[in-house]
Amino acid sequence: MINLDEVRERLKEVYDPEIGVNVVDLGLIYRIEETEEGRLHIEMTMTTPGCPAHDTLSEAVEWAASQVFGVGLVEVDVVWDPPWTPEMMTDDARRALGWL
Repeated sequence: MINLDEVRERLKEVYDPEIGVNVVDLGLIYRIEETEEGRLHIEMTMTTPGCPAHDTLSEAVEWAASQVFGVGLVEVDVVWDPPWTPEMMTDDARRALGWL
């Protein structure tokens, strides 16, 4: 069984290159699920549909998750529903951006 908390912690090492905040605290990670033994499914979004870092971020999320013990395959789906809003950010992200 994959430790999903460890996956989430690894994903905090993936930073949006334009904003400088990790994808978890930005609220870009919607779902992390082990669909079958060793297989991980991650749903994430981007701050905007035309995000120039789309490929880079989704590949970085896939790589970071694959570093967790027990993960054999990672599927990353970029979804647009619900659309991302700044309200999805954690207080840590707001603090980092000077919004708190």
